[in-house]
Amino acid sequence: MLGSITLIINILESFVMKKNLVKFLVFFGLVFGFYESVYAKSEVNVYSYRQPILINPFFEEFTKLTGIEVNVLHAKKGLLERVLAEGSNTQADLILTVDIARLSQFVQNDLLMEINSNTLTENIPSYLRDSNNKWFALSKRARVLAVSKERVAEDSIKNIEDLADSKWKGKICTRPGSHDYNRSLLASIIAANGEVKAEEWASNLVANLARKPEGNDRAQAKAIHEGVCDIAVMNTYYFGKMKFNEKNPEQKEWAESINIVFTNQDNRGNHINVAGGGVVKYAKNKANAIALLEFLTQSEAQTLYATMNYEYPVNPSVSPSEELNSWGEFKEDKLPVERLAELAPTAQKIIDRVGW
Repeated sequence: MLGSITLIINILESFVMKKNLVKFLVFFGLVFGFYESVYAKSEVNVYSYRQPILINPFFEEFTKLTGIEVNVLHAKKGLLERVLAEGSNTQADLILTVDIARLSQFVQNDLLMEINSNTLTENIPSYLRDSNNKWFALSKRARVLAVSKERVAEDSIKNIEDLADSKWKGKICTRPGSHDYNRSLLASIIAANGEVKAEEWASNLVANLARKPEGNDRAQAKAIHEGVCDIAVMNTYYFGKMKFNEKNPEQKEWAESINIVFTNQDNRGNHINVAGGGVVKYAKNKANAIALLEFLTQSEAQTLYATMNYEYPVNPSVSPSEELNSWGEFKEDKLPVERLAELAPTAQKIIDRVGW
C-alpha cells in the first residue's frame, strides 16, 4: 500500500511540474475514486440497540462470507438523538433496533433511505416492512401470555381480550404499559377493536393487576413462579432465554413453572412485533449496508435468529427452530406492523389515562 501511495505522489508531482492541469485533475479523480471504492468495500458501520451477544455472531458470519468488516456502536438508548445531532457527518451506515416504534422514529425524522432490493422484498412479506421500503423486519417476536402450570387451567384463556375478565382480578402481572412492547400490544387491540373498547380493556386489565407494573418480562415469569400472580404478558424469546440460562439456573425454574399461551387463534391471530433495520440516508458505505441487511434476511442468518435468539424468522422459506416449534405452531396477526407505530401515540394516551 505504501509503495502504491509513493508511486501516486510521483505521478502527481510529474503532472504539476509539467503544468498539465487537465491531466492532473483527471488522474486525481481516478485515483481517489479508486481508493474510495476500495475502502467502501472493506467495512460497514452499524448503530445498534441490539445486545452484542445477540447480534455479533451474525456480523462475524457476514465478515467471513464477504470480507467486509462490521464496526458496531452498541447502545441501550439515544441512537436517534445521536444520528440527528451528527447529521451528514454521522458514521452510521445501518441502524438495527427492536420494536416498530423505534424503527418508525428514524423514518419520521427522515434519517433512512428507500432501498430498492429484490432480495429484501422477496424475503420479507409486505406487512413486515415499511411501505416505502425504508426499514425491514429481520425477526419476529410474539407477545404471548405466560400462565402458571399449577393455577391456570388449560384453555381457560384464549384471547388477549380475556385479561379484562374480572375473574382474573389480582392474578395478572405486567411490565409498565408505556414500554414499547406493551404500547404496541395495545395498538394492535386498538386496530382490532377500536379506541373505545381498547381503553375499556386497558382499564379492566389495570383493575386485575396483582401489583403495580414493574420490571421486565423475565420479572413477570419470576412473579408467577413465586405465586405473586398467575398470568403475565411476555415476549416469546424470553421463555427460551430463561429455559436455557446456564449462568442463572433459577431462571430455568421460572420457565419450568409456566406455559405459553398464543392468543386469538380463532380470530385475528397473536400479536407480533419485530426487530429490524434500515440504511441511513447519509451512509458512506451504502452498498455494504444493503448487503448486510440482505444477508440478515437470508437462510443462514434467519436460522441463527431462531436457534440463538429464539426469535421467529421473517423469511417465509425459513422454518422456526426445533425448540420454537416445540412451543406450538400459532397463527400470527398479519396487521401491517407499520400500523402499530401509527397507533402508538393513541395507545400511549390510553395508557396514561388508565394508569397502566
